[in-house]
Amino acid sequence: MSQPSKPLIQLQPSGLQFEQVPGLSILQSGLAKSIRLPNSCRNGTCRTCMCKLFTGEIHYQIEWPGLTREEKAEGWILPCVAEARTDLVLEVPDALDLKS
Repeated sequence: MSQPSKPLIQLQPSGLQFEQVPGLSILQSGLAKSIRLPNSCRNGTCRTCMCKLFTGEIHYQIEWPGLTREEKAEGWILPCVAEARTDLVLEVPDALDLKS
């Protein structure tokens, strides 16, 4: 029996991509693959990591992250407290490949 594939997270405009690590946030999954997304608090309150979700579905690890209803409706997410449920395309202009 084959293992289910892990959601693939693609970052625009850089084209960087990495797989969601089960149990980790999107931010932590990126760091595990040497890709840094902007961050500070890592608990959903400072909004430093806030980015736009173009496609895909996420699940938050906390009950109510630091976003307004309007921001959530517009597609903004906090990757420090979110996990990918499906493949994602995110707009993260300041993402860095720590290997280069």
